[in-house]
Amino acid sequence: MTDLQTSATDRHRVVVIGSGFGGLFGTKALRKADVDITMVAKTTHHLFQPLLYQVATGILSEGEIAPPTREVLSSQENARVILGEVRSIDLENRTVTSHVLNRTTVTPYDSLIVAAGAGQSYFGNDQFSEFAPGMKSIDDALELRGRIFGAFELAEISDDEAEIERLLTFVVVGAGPTGVEMAGQIAELAHRTLEKDFRRINTRHARIILLDAAPQVLPPFGAKLGERAKKDLEGLGVEVQLGAMVTDVDERGLEVQDKDGGRRRIEAVTKVWAAGVAASPLGRTLAEQTGAPLDRAGRIGVNPDLTLPGHPEVFVVGDMISLNNLPGVAQVAIQGAKYAAKEIRGRVEGRPPQPPFKYFDKGSMATISRFSAVALIGKLRFTGFIAWLMWLGLHLVYITGFKSQVTALLHWAVSFVGSGRSERTTTEQQIFARAALGRLKGGASDLVAHPEVYDAAQDLINATRADLEAKAAEEARLTDTGQRGVKQDATTG
Repeated sequence: MTDLQTSATDRHRVVVIGSGFGGLFGTKALRKADVDITMVAKTTHHLFQPLLYQVATGILSEGEIAPPTREVLSSQENARVILGEVRSIDLENRTVTSHVLNRTTVTPYDSLIVAAGAGQSYFGNDQFSEFAPGMKSIDDALELRGRIFGAFELAEISDDEAEIERLLTFVVVGAGPTGVEMAGQIAELAHRTLEKDFRRINTRHARIILLDAAPQVLPPFGAKLGERAKKDLEGLGVEVQLGAMVTDVDERGLEVQDKDGGRRRIEAVTKVWAAGVAASPLGRTLAEQTGAPLDRAGRIGVNPDLTLPGHPEVFVVGDMISLNNLPGVAQVAIQGAKYAAKEIRGRVEGRPPQPPFKYFDKGSMATISRFSAVALIGKLRFTGFIAWLMWLGLHLVYITGFKSQVTALLHWAVSFVGSGRSERTTTEQQIFARAALGRLKGGASDLVAHPEVYDAAQDLINATRADLEAKAAEEARLTDTGQRGVKQDATTG
């Protein structure tokens, strides 16, 4: 176990959990504060989650939406980054305990920003995840990329019409922004990008189905924009099926219950789950220690200043909080993290507290296809090409790093102006690695030796070092003396 003790400067210690929008913007907002910051994150990158669907459909590479966190914060001298998944927080002793591959690290804090985000929710049916990956991580996006492009490859070599139909049917569950964007891009992929790439199958015959139990597409955007999005999707060839609840998922398809109670089956190998989110389990950990309430999605109730009841030193931001019906969008995390950082800096500098946190809604956007999107900004509604340009500009601004912005813009030009997809490489590992790790009792930890076991193995390695060095010296001697390939006298060897 590693214990990160107080720094040599004895400055105020801030621990930030998570490297998403909340974690990154909270850390950067403390750049000039007289504090020492430790970011603890379970990945080594900052993820621009709204563009994951473009990784899954071959438009962008994962590096363009997930730059290394260390690189982003490399010039911020008061911040350090450590890798680990936080599984416990001790509010009484003010410590955070994280784990990675059989290693445990305990990090003390004076102030804590919890920005652990949210994961995919299968509404109590977690077994669905094996056959219908979500869209919350780079692993999810790469697996889906392999499944989507792999379906076309398998259809090309099949002689069974039923199997070809099953392989060329793509089902997206959830008609929120992620589901709409994913369905639209799969449609463009099948009907435009790949139409000339195969010889035995016609990719334009692919079925793309968007399912949702709700009565409309994009409910948070209002009825008018929702109906416009539905019509645009149908114009792309997407079958929009509303009032349809998924009741079961298996390898070859899914069961659906319609609003009238009727049940039916859709045969489809590739399913994408874009319905529902669940807050980080850390919300429950914090609720058990503070008595703060949790809502159905696992979000924790916080004070108006984003702190936990009875613990003014702990701030919770982003998708984890339940406060004033705030939406689970990036801007809530960004604004909340900046608010928390400003409050921490104010306390260190002896300033009075800020007024309660107030969210400024900058609007919502969703793309449907190239040159088509919907946008809701205050009371204003935009559709079509204008909305798409607004979406393009906003997302370009929030991509982290100039290098990523430039390459993303070039890839968008290739995909939207042309018809290509620059990131179509897939492997079996992308598709099956998650399932394989899931079958190990301890996950990836089962594949890595404990530090103690590694140290013991060094003794065996050192014991054979002399033999290896002697062999290497003999190989070099044979080369230097020109004796390779030359017949040797039996008497001289």
